[in-house]
Amino acid sequence: MTSYTVPKGTRDFLPDEMQRRNYIFQTISSVYQLYGFAPIETPAMENLSTLMGKYGEEGDRLVFKILNSGNFLENTNLTKGYKELTFDICERGLRYDLTVPFARFVVQHRNELVFPFKRYQIQPVWRGDRPQKGRYREFFQCDADIIGSNSLLNEFELIQIIDNVFNRLGIKVIIKLNNRKILAGIAALIGEESMLTDITVAIDKLDKIGQEEVNQALLKKGLSLESLEKLQPILTLQGSNVEKLNCLESLFSSIEIGLQGISEMRELFGFLDISEIGANIEFDLTLARGLNYYTGTIIEVKASDASIGSICGGGRYDNLTGIFGMPGISGVGISFGADRIYDVLNELNLFPEELSSSCQVLFCNFGKEEEIQCLRWANAFRQAGIRTEVYPESSKLKKQMAYADAKKIPHVILVGEDEIKEGLLTVKDMLSGKQLKLSLQATIDYINGK
Repeated sequence: MTSYTVPKGTRDFLPDEMQRRNYIFQTISSVYQLYGFAPIETPAMENLSTLMGKYGEEGDRLVFKILNSGNFLENTNLTKGYKELTFDICERGLRYDLTVPFARFVVQHRNELVFPFKRYQIQPVWRGDRPQKGRYREFFQCDADIIGSNSLLNEFELIQIIDNVFNRLGIKVIIKLNNRKILAGIAALIGEESMLTDITVAIDKLDKIGQEEVNQALLKKGLSLESLEKLQPILTLQGSNVEKLNCLESLFSSIEIGLQGISEMRELFGFLDISEIGANIEFDLTLARGLNYYTGTIIEVKASDASIGSICGGGRYDNLTGIFGMPGISGVGISFGADRIYDVLNELNLFPEELSSSCQVLFCNFGKEEEIQCLRWANAFRQAGIRTEVYPESSKLKKQMAYADAKKIPHVILVGEDEIKEGLLTVKDMLSGKQLKLSLQATIDYINGK
């Protein structure tokens, strides 16, 4: 017998789960709007030429390719290699992230935008990764980017947004910072400038696979044993943020790009020192974020009380629009991982209790005459902003109460002959069992907590 399930790495969401997900999306979008970001959307699929070559070799493998429609295989040369054949049978792919499509968007709509342009975008992305806890093939990202400005005030503002969002959600976090220029300086220091990408991809996995496996991966990529030995003490550098920067500055005495990264980090920490950000800020030399388009500040956020990996990340990209024909435009952005944030909130039991119900009030149905009055009063409740249902059939009261209990509806309204004559509503609190008989306005005030 065929088993019909969703594809591996994807999920259905029940009403209770959607209530919680919407709580996350609304929290993030409200903070974005507070800082002047405007919403946009881009298509789920992009031309493959837009996506490929922007995420590095590993990222390219994870892009979901969409087969061309029609009888496209009829005249295809199937003797070609994988890479050549891909572009014969696939012209489009599902977006891997929101940043590269955003760069394409900026170039395409450059004459309609005001720069610096601040946008936020909350949409799903797809990656052909191996599904595991906290890692899905389809998941939502909640991005904010500022493009058209080189100022480090933009990085500071995004860190403020991160702190604000997680304060509202009640999640304690560690915000880790690094700079791609510092990583380039380290590569130069050990004499391996040409291996910057290999080095960053490898050390980005340090938390996942450990130092020994990272070392082996670098040796396989061609890093010399001498260079690897020089790299070890740098990656394990200890001390305060300032002490680490001071140590690197002395090591980079003649490495210009490394010193530039140090200067940028000092300026950013200067802003952070005078802020009211409550999160723990850590300068982490092992933070690399292996995406090729980062050129400056790198940001990653982890929950202090849950082991689930990164729940937010981002960084500076100086010329991402250049690959689409608009060079010299710098941008910086962050992305909240909504699915991982959901898992953290669920694990730590941090979702507000009121999210467990999509409805605040159920009117019980005792018959046609009562039904008409319930519909009138239910309309008044909705106009007052109270989420309200009327039970659709005059079933036994026990069945209707069981329905309210199963849906975790906190208040039930009983309207019988006496209530209609008196113009009063009987309100039952489903949690305490307490019953009150109130006027329409008094009931509305009671439900709204006035």
